[in-house]
Amino acid sequence: MTGSVIDLNADLGEGFGRWTLTDDEALLSVVTSANVACGFHAGDPATMRRVCALAAERGVRIGAQVSYRDLAGFGRRAMDVPPDELADEVAYQIGALQVFARAAGSRVSYVKPHGALYNRVVADSEQAEAVVAGVLRAGAVCDGPLPVLGLPGSKLLAVAEGVGLPAVTEAFADRAYTWAGTLVPRRDADAVVHDPETVIARAVGMARDGLVTAIGGEPVAVDARSLCVHGDTPGATQLAWRVRGALASAGIRVEAFT
Repeated sequence: MTGSVIDLNADLGEGFGRWTLTDDEALLSVVTSANVACGFHAGDPATMRRVCALAAERGVRIGAQVSYRDLAGFGRRAMDVPPDELADEVAYQIGALQVFARAAGSRVSYVKPHGALYNRVVADSEQAEAVVAGVLRAGAVCDGPLPVLGLPGSKLLAVAEGVGLPAVTEAFADRAYTWAGTLVPRRDADAVVHDPETVIARAVGMARDGLVTAIGGEPVAVDARSLCVHGDTPGATQLAWRVRGALASAGIRVEAFT
């Protein structure tokens, strides 16, 4: 639903051991929902615990960002995982994050796939069904059905709706779009929008007008309840603040969708 209210989310906890990628503490002062890496593409127990504690302290909703098991490739490499195995791995990641969310006095509030898995379940029904099966398996430890965050028109959201899970549409302020409303693949040089002014203008346009300019220059309709600003880009926190300020100036209230 595009309109006067939108959620602002970012991918957080994307470190491992002594290596850090995102400025989690700073971004948690801006966003309303945190997609927390669950250890398969990034993240480790200590990072997950720390991010959950900070999110709970600031009233930010905690989401499980589930991925293919691909630490070396940051979850961005295409993989063929049998559906039952993928469902188990999705449930495992959600359950692991729920431990730390509960310890912080909060809970896992939604699920969002990451990287190659996110793109795969746009059109692959079998993999989408596996992700949803994993979300359902984790429901027993998550106080019932979890909303699923994904691309409008994706197989993932269709499957989620088909089994009664809340399906939440998402748009990306800093990613390039194709004419079909899908994301330009990361392997392409122009997949990420780097100019801050362009990112801000796109964010407002998607939230207020339901439109974004595709890579070929044509307007594309987007219907999003949540807007993502990636946390692993240079200057991500400052950009997120500017996006939030621009949304407020356009009369759009930023609040969590859960």
